[in-house]
Amino acid sequence: MKNTNSKKRVTLKDVAEHAGVSTTTASLVVRNNPRIPQATRARVLSSIEELGYIYDRVAANMRSQSSNLIGVIVTNIANKFISEFLIGAQDKLEEFGYTVLLGTTSDNATKQQNLISTMVEHRIDGLILNPSSISLEKTVKQLNNLKIPLVLANREMYNIHADYAGIDYEEGTYLAITHLAKKGHRRIAFLGGIKESSTWTKRMDGYRKAFIDHNLELEESTIIASDPTSEGGEEAANVLLSLPNPPTAIFCFSDLIAFGVMKVLTREGKVVGRDVDVVGFDNIPDAENYHPPLTTVSSFPKSIGIQAAKLLHSKIIGESEELQRIILKPELVVRETSK
Repeated sequence: MKNTNSKKRVTLKDVAEHAGVSTTTASLVVRNNPRIPQATRARVLSSIEELGYIYDRVAANMRSQSSNLIGVIVTNIANKFISEFLIGAQDKLEEFGYTVLLGTTSDNATKQQNLISTMVEHRIDGLILNPSSISLEKTVKQLNNLKIPLVLANREMYNIHADYAGIDYEEGTYLAITHLAKKGHRRIAFLGGIKESSTWTKRMDGYRKAFIDHNLELEESTIIASDPTSEGGEEAANVLLSLPNPPTAIFCFSDLIAFGVMKVLTREGKVVGRDVDVVGFDNIPDAENYHPPLTTVSSFPKSIGIQAAKLLHSKIIGESEELQRIILKPELVVRETSK
């Protein structure tokens, strides 16, 4: 039998709606932020009292003793995708009134482990983590035992209880392969990326699905992993071109991989977009200006950063208790390398 005496816990979102302000404004009021006009502050405090938001207000006041620091750990800020992601995350976090502590792992699992510990020691209020391709088992335990909100971004980690923001890598790859198949390509390589990472696995799921739907025959010899860098793309391309009969089209794990691939193709006397079609992934700013301009999948890194910051802030202010996943839809941008 339903208990009619039970009451739904009042959230900060309820307070914001009652006061006619945004949740962010209500959060700044309970954190005693001086930027809020007195009239607005009074209205929010009145709603807090009327709705009985006593417990959460006390918790918010306790948080005023916190650092207002947010840790953001990424793999490599030299990667344009990562730098765009950081711009989105940092701008939104600063808008919420936080200061960002940045750490870079160089995609190294041990360095990632140490950075997480260091940031926690600095009493950060929350953490946004772009995980390394491979993470240590003790890192999984470490993250699940964190006493602060955690949001994973761009890459997932299995068995981690955290919010997540990213792009639909499977759909993005499916769009790319479908584009090449409709152009008449029957043999399409997949170059670059680290097989152990979730981002590679998701792309491979889309790759296989597209091959099935378009009746293509998958050749394991044309699936070549490498570091997700331009140099990794060169290495993978050299291996591919050493095959007796290389494919006529190449799907690349990232734009950086594609740049390395095109460098090798050009060096070997092949005209990209005529002799071999190439498609990248990410649509970083350099993709449009490359010669020739690169067909690629837009993954909207800046938007992912913004969404990751929103998710973290929502957890910090107690607006949401359930785990959330925000998966953005990719878009294929066709340019000269596969027209």
